[in-house]
Amino acid sequence: MAKQRAQRNQTITLTDHEIDYYAGKCVSVNGKCGLNDMTDSIVLGDALHVLNALPRCFVDLLIIDPPYNLNKKFGDHTFKKMCDDEYCAFTENWIIKTKELLKPAASIYVCCDWQSGLLIGPVLQKHFTVQNRITWQREKGRGAMRNWKNSMEDIWFATVSPKDFTFNVDDVKQRRKVMAPYKADGKPKDWTESKDGNFRDTFPSNFWDDISVPYWSMPENTDHPAQKPEKLMAKLILASSNPGDMVFDPFLGCGTTAVVAKKLKRRYAGIEMEREYCALTQRRLELADHDTGIQGYTGGVFWERNTLALQQKFGKQ
Repeated sequence: MAKQRAQRNQTITLTDHEIDYYAGKCVSVNGKCGLNDMTDSIVLGDALHVLNALPRCFVDLLIIDPPYNLNKKFGDHTFKKMCDDEYCAFTENWIIKTKELLKPAASIYVCCDWQSGLLIGPVLQKHFTVQNRITWQREKGRGAMRNWKNSMEDIWFATVSPKDFTFNVDDVKQRRKVMAPYKADGKPKDWTESKDGNFRDTFPSNFWDDISVPYWSMPENTDHPAQKPEKLMAKLILASSNPGDMVFDPFLGCGTTAVVAKKLKRRYAGIEMEREYCALTQRRLELADHDTGIQGYTGGVFWERNTLALQQKFGKQ
Protein backbone atom coordinates (compact mmCIF):
# COMPACT_ATOMS: atom_id res chain seq x y z
CA MET A 1 0.00 0.00 0.00
CA ALA A 2 1.32 3.45 -0.93
CA LYS A 3 2.37 5.71 1.93
CA GLN A 4 -0.08 8.41 2.96
CA ARG A 5 1.87 11.66 2.82
CA ALA A 6 1.13 15.10 4.23
CA GLN A 7 0.02 17.80 1.81
CA ARG A 8 3.31 19.72 2.19
CA ASN A 9 5.44 16.60 1.80
CA GLN A 10 8.10 17.19 -0.88
CA THR A 11 9.66 13.72 -0.88
CA ILE A 12 10.77 12.64 -4.36
CA THR A 13 8.89 9.50 -5.37
CA LEU A 14 8.66 7.51 -8.59
CA THR A 15 6.01 5.31 -10.16
CA ASP A 16 6.98 1.87 -11.49
CA HIS A 17 6.94 3.32 -15.01
CA GLU A 18 9.26 6.16 -13.95
CA ILE A 19 11.63 3.72 -12.26
CA ASP A 20 11.87 1.78 -15.53
CA TYR A 21 12.48 4.98 -17.48
CA TYR A 22 15.15 6.50 -15.22
CA ALA A 23 16.90 3.20 -14.47
CA GLY A 24 17.22 2.83 -18.25
CA LYS A 25 19.49 5.88 -18.25
CA CYS A 26 22.06 4.07 -16.11
CA VAL A 27 25.16 2.31 -17.40
CA SER A 28 25.76 -1.45 -17.21
CA VAL A 29 29.39 -2.55 -17.00
CA ASN A 30 30.11 -5.96 -18.48
CA GLY A 31 33.77 -5.47 -19.31
CA LYS A 32 36.54 -2.92 -19.03
CA CYS A 33 35.37 0.68 -19.44
CA GLY A 34 37.20 3.94 -20.03
CA LEU A 35 37.04 7.43 -18.59
CA ASN A 36 34.49 8.60 -21.16
CA ASP A 37 32.21 5.72 -20.20
CA MET A 38 32.31 6.77 -16.54
CA THR A 39 32.17 10.56 -16.81
CA ASP A 40 28.84 11.89 -15.52
CA SER A 41 27.52 8.33 -15.41
CA ILE A 42 25.65 6.19 -12.90
CA VAL A 43 26.37 2.46 -12.99
CA LEU A 44 23.69 0.01 -11.95
CA GLY A 45 25.56 -2.88 -10.37
CA ASP A 46 27.44 -4.30 -7.39
CA ALA A 47 30.37 -2.01 -6.56
CA LEU A 48 32.64 -4.87 -5.50
CA HIS A 49 32.32 -6.34 -9.01
CA VAL A 50 32.17 -3.12 -11.04
CA LEU A 51 35.26 -1.56 -9.43
CA ASN A 52 37.49 -4.13 -11.13
CA ALA A 53 36.42 -2.86 -14.56
CA LEU A 54 36.99 0.87 -14.01
CA PRO A 55 39.88 2.93 -15.43
CA ARG A 56 42.92 3.43 -13.22
CA CYS A 57 43.83 6.78 -11.69
CA PHE A 58 40.75 8.79 -12.72
CA VAL A 59 39.33 10.01 -9.38
CA ASP A 60 40.15 13.35 -7.74
CA LEU A 61 37.76 12.95 -4.81
CA LEU A 62 36.40 9.68 -3.43
CA ILE A 63 33.35 9.88 -1.17
CA ILE A 64 32.18 6.59 0.30
CA ASP A 65 29.11 5.94 2.43
CA PRO A 66 29.38 2.16 2.84
CA PRO A 67 26.80 0.06 4.66
CA TYR A 68 27.36 0.50 8.37
CA ASN A 69 27.82 -2.76 10.20
CA LEU A 70 24.12 -3.09 11.01
CA ASN A 71 21.21 -5.22 9.90
CA LYS A 72 19.52 -2.83 7.48
CA LYS A 73 17.27 -3.16 4.46
CA PHE A 74 18.00 -1.04 1.38
CA GLY A 75 15.17 -1.53 -1.11
CA ASP A 76 15.35 -5.13 -2.32
CA HIS A 77 18.73 -5.76 -0.67
CA THR A 78 19.55 -6.34 2.98
CA PHE A 79 22.94 -5.81 4.60
CA LYS A 80 23.55 -8.22 7.46
CA LYS A 81 25.69 -7.37 10.46
CA MET A 82 29.10 -9.08 10.40
CA CYS A 83 31.57 -9.94 13.13
CA ASP A 84 34.37 -7.37 13.47
CA ASP A 85 36.92 -9.39 11.49
CA GLU A 86 34.48 -9.91 8.61
CA TYR A 87 33.58 -6.23 8.46
CA CYS A 88 37.27 -5.27 8.47
CA ALA A 89 37.83 -7.67 5.58
CA PHE A 90 34.84 -6.18 3.74
CA THR A 91 36.32 -2.70 4.29
CA GLU A 92 39.80 -3.75 3.15
CA ASN A 93 38.27 -5.25 0.00
CA TRP A 94 36.63 -2.03 -1.20
CA ILE A 95 39.60 0.08 -0.12
CA ILE A 96 42.02 -2.00 -2.20
CA LYS A 97 39.69 -1.90 -5.20
CA THR A 98 39.15 1.87 -5.03
CA LYS A 99 42.79 2.69 -4.23
CA GLU A 100 43.86 1.93 -7.79
CA LEU A 101 41.31 4.42 -9.15
CA LEU A 102 42.71 7.43 -7.27
CA LYS A 103 44.99 10.14 -8.59
CA PRO A 104 48.20 10.84 -6.59
CA ALA A 105 46.69 14.00 -5.03
CA ALA A 106 43.22 12.55 -4.40
CA SER A 107 41.27 12.91 -1.15
CA ILE A 108 38.99 10.34 0.49
CA TYR A 109 36.01 10.77 2.80
CA VAL A 110 34.39 7.74 4.45
CA CYS A 111 31.09 8.01 6.32
CA CYS A 112 30.46 5.77 9.33
CA ASP A 113 28.76 5.53 12.69
CA TRP A 114 30.78 5.26 15.89
CA GLN A 115 30.84 1.45 15.83
CA SER A 116 31.81 0.93 12.18
CA GLY A 117 34.19 3.88 12.47
CA LEU A 118 36.25 2.03 15.07
CA LEU A 119 36.80 -0.72 12.48
CA ILE A 120 37.15 1.42 9.35
CA GLY A 121 39.68 3.89 10.78
CA PRO A 122 42.60 1.47 11.34
CA VAL A 123 42.06 -0.19 7.93
CA LEU A 124 41.96 3.20 6.22
CA GLN A 125 45.18 4.18 7.99
CA LYS A 126 46.99 1.18 6.50
CA HIS A 127 46.47 2.50 2.97
CA PHE A 128 46.23 6.29 3.23
CA THR A 129 47.21 9.26 5.37
CA VAL A 130 44.34 9.94 7.75
CA GLN A 131 44.12 13.72 8.12
CA ASN A 132 41.14 14.14 10.43
CA ARG A 133 37.80 12.80 11.60
CA ILE A 134 34.69 14.94 11.21
CA THR A 135 31.80 14.45 13.60
CA TRP A 136 28.37 15.36 12.27
CA GLN A 137 25.56 16.02 14.75
CA ARG A 138 22.64 14.75 12.73
CA GLU A 139 20.18 15.01 15.67
CA LYS A 140 17.87 12.30 14.39
CA GLY A 141 18.11 9.07 16.35
CA ARG A 142 16.05 6.77 18.50
CA GLY A 143 16.07 7.29 22.23
CA ALA A 144 17.67 4.64 24.42
CA MET A 145 16.65 3.67 27.94
CA ARG A 146 20.05 2.31 28.99
CA ASN A 147 22.45 4.32 26.84
CA TRP A 148 22.98 7.73 25.28
CA LYS A 149 20.93 8.49 22.20
CA ASN A 150 23.02 7.89 19.08
CA SER A 151 22.70 11.18 17.16
CA MET A 152 26.22 11.55 15.73
CA GLU A 153 28.00 10.18 12.69
CA ASP A 154 31.67 10.38 11.76
CA ILE A 155 33.43 11.04 8.47
CA TRP A 156 37.06 9.99 8.11
CA PHE A 157 39.15 12.40 6.00
CA ALA A 158 42.18 10.79 4.35
CA THR A 159 44.51 11.53 1.43
CA VAL A 160 46.70 9.51 -0.91
CA SER A 161 49.63 11.89 -0.36
CA PRO A 162 50.55 13.17 3.12
CA LYS A 163 50.91 16.76 1.89
CA ASP A 164 49.89 17.09 -1.78
CA PHE A 165 46.11 17.41 -1.77
CA THR A 166 43.37 19.99 -2.36
CA PHE A 167 41.79 21.86 0.53
CA ASN A 168 39.90 25.05 -0.36
CA VAL A 169 39.39 26.44 3.12
CA ASP A 170 37.89 29.75 1.98
CA ASP A 171 35.13 27.87 0.12
CA VAL A 172 33.84 26.16 3.26
CA LYS A 173 33.90 28.86 5.90
CA GLN A 174 30.75 29.17 7.97
CA ARG A 175 28.90 32.45 8.48
CA ARG A 176 27.90 32.79 12.12
CA LYS A 177 25.96 35.46 13.97
CA VAL A 178 28.15 37.64 16.17
CA MET A 179 26.76 37.54 19.68
CA ALA A 180 29.35 39.89 21.25
CA PRO A 181 30.43 42.36 18.53
CA TYR A 182 33.89 43.62 19.48
CA LYS A 183 35.06 46.88 17.94
CA ALA A 184 38.47 48.51 17.63
CA ASP A 185 38.59 52.29 17.07
CA GLY A 186 34.83 52.16 16.61
CA LYS A 187 34.96 49.67 13.73
CA PRO A 188 34.04 45.96 13.65
CA LYS A 189 37.03 43.70 14.38
CA ASP A 190 36.97 40.34 12.51
CA TRP A 191 33.27 40.60 11.71
CA THR A 192 30.92 42.32 9.25
CA GLU A 193 28.12 44.74 10.13
CA SER A 194 25.11 44.69 7.79
CA LYS A 195 21.44 45.62 7.73
CA ASP A 196 20.65 41.89 8.05
CA GLY A 197 22.77 41.44 11.17
CA ASN A 198 26.32 41.06 12.38
CA PHE A 199 28.25 38.08 10.99
CA ARG A 200 31.68 36.50 11.09
CA ASP A 201 33.01 34.00 8.54
CA THR A 202 34.74 31.34 10.65
CA PHE A 203 37.20 28.61 9.72
CA PRO A 204 35.54 25.20 9.38
CA SER A 205 35.99 22.82 12.28
CA ASN A 206 35.69 19.04 12.43
CA PHE A 207 32.43 19.26 14.40
CA TRP A 208 29.38 20.02 12.25
CA ASP A 209 26.23 21.05 14.06
CA ASP A 210 24.63 23.03 11.23
CA ILE A 211 23.24 20.17 9.10
CA SER A 212 20.02 18.24 9.59
CA VAL A 213 19.14 14.94 7.95
CA PRO A 214 16.77 15.32 4.98
CA TYR A 215 13.15 15.18 6.06
CA TRP A 216 9.73 15.20 4.42
CA SER A 217 9.38 18.96 3.80
CA MET A 218 12.77 19.27 2.09
CA PRO A 219 12.73 18.96 -1.73
CA GLU A 220 15.88 16.82 -1.70
CA ASN A 221 14.26 14.13 0.47
CA THR A 222 13.69 10.56 -0.76
CA ASP A 223 12.60 7.34 0.94
CA HIS A 224 16.18 6.06 1.12
CA PRO A 225 16.72 4.96 4.76
CA ALA A 226 20.18 6.52 5.13
CA GLN A 227 20.20 9.55 2.83
CA LYS A 228 22.98 12.08 3.37
CA PRO A 229 22.15 15.81 3.15
CA GLU A 230 23.22 17.87 0.15
CA LYS A 231 24.73 20.49 2.46
CA LEU A 232 27.03 17.88 3.99
CA MET A 233 28.25 16.67 0.59
CA ALA A 234 28.70 20.26 -0.58
CA LYS A 235 31.22 20.88 2.21
CA LEU A 236 33.26 17.82 1.27
CA ILE A 237 33.17 18.56 -2.46
CA LEU A 238 33.97 22.27 -2.21
CA ALA A 239 36.82 21.69 0.23
CA SER A 240 38.52 18.80 -1.52
CA SER A 241 37.96 19.28 -5.25
CA ASN A 242 37.96 21.98 -7.90
CA PRO A 243 35.51 22.68 -10.73
CA GLY A 244 35.92 20.03 -13.43
CA ASP A 245 37.40 17.45 -11.03
CA MET A 246 36.03 13.90 -10.92
CA VAL A 247 34.02 13.00 -7.80
CA PHE A 248 33.33 9.28 -7.37
CA ASP A 249 31.00 7.43 -5.01
CA PRO A 250 30.88 3.61 -5.31
CA PHE A 251 28.04 3.21 -2.75
CA LEU A 252 25.90 5.94 -4.25
CA GLY A 253 22.53 5.26 -2.64
CA CYS A 254 19.96 7.78 -3.88
CA GLY A 255 22.63 9.92 -5.51
CA THR A 256 23.39 12.86 -3.23
CA THR A 257 27.12 12.85 -4.05
CA ALA A 258 26.51 12.91 -7.80
CA VAL A 259 23.74 15.51 -7.57
CA VAL A 260 25.82 17.92 -5.50
CA ALA A 261 28.88 17.39 -7.69
CA LYS A 262 26.79 18.36 -10.71
CA LYS A 263 25.40 21.44 -8.94
CA LEU A 264 28.94 22.54 -8.06
CA LYS A 265 30.25 22.00 -11.62
CA ARG A 266 32.29 18.87 -10.95
CA ARG A 267 32.25 15.70 -13.01
CA TYR A 268 30.76 12.72 -11.26
CA ALA A 269 30.52 8.94 -11.36
CA GLY A 270 28.76 6.51 -9.07
CA ILE A 271 27.75 2.89 -8.56
CA GLU A 272 24.54 1.64 -6.95
CA MET A 273 23.14 -1.89 -6.89
CA GLU A 274 19.53 -0.98 -6.02
CA ARG A 275 17.54 -0.22 -9.17
CA GLU A 276 15.06 2.18 -7.57
CA TYR A 277 17.84 4.22 -6.00
CA CYS A 278 19.59 4.47 -9.36
CA ALA A 279 16.34 5.76 -10.83
CA LEU A 280 15.97 8.30 -8.01
CA THR A 281 19.51 9.48 -8.71
CA GLN A 282 18.73 10.03 -12.38
CA ARG A 283 15.57 11.95 -11.48
CA ARG A 284 17.48 14.15 -9.02
CA LEU A 285 20.19 14.80 -11.62
CA GLU A 286 17.46 15.87 -14.03
CA LEU A 287 16.00 18.23 -11.43
CA ALA A 288 19.48 19.71 -10.89
CA ASP A 289 19.40 20.96 -14.48
CA HIS A 290 16.86 23.55 -13.34
CA ASP A 291 17.60 23.95 -9.63
CA THR A 292 21.22 24.21 -8.49
CA GLY A 293 20.33 25.41 -5.00
CA ILE A 294 21.68 23.65 -1.90
CA GLN A 295 19.70 24.24 1.27
CA GLY A 296 21.82 26.09 3.86
CA TYR A 297 24.44 27.14 1.28
CA THR A 298 23.58 30.55 -0.15
CA GLY A 299 25.68 33.24 -1.82
CA GLY A 300 28.78 31.04 -1.63
CA VAL A 301 28.50 30.78 2.15
CA PHE A 302 27.49 28.03 4.58
CA TRP A 303 25.07 29.52 7.10
CA GLU A 304 24.64 28.18 10.60
CA ARG A 305 21.31 26.51 11.26
CA ASN A 306 18.32 28.76 12.01
CA THR A 307 20.15 32.02 11.29
CA LEU A 308 17.47 34.69 11.60
CA ALA A 309 18.62 36.90 8.69
CA LEU A 310 18.92 33.89 6.43
CA GLN A 311 15.38 32.77 7.23
CA GLN A 312 14.07 36.23 6.43
CA LYS A 313 15.90 36.51 3.10
CA PHE A 314 16.09 32.97 1.79
CA GLY A 315 13.61 30.86 3.77
CA LYS A 316 14.17 28.24 6.43
CA GLN A 317 17.22 25.97 6.38
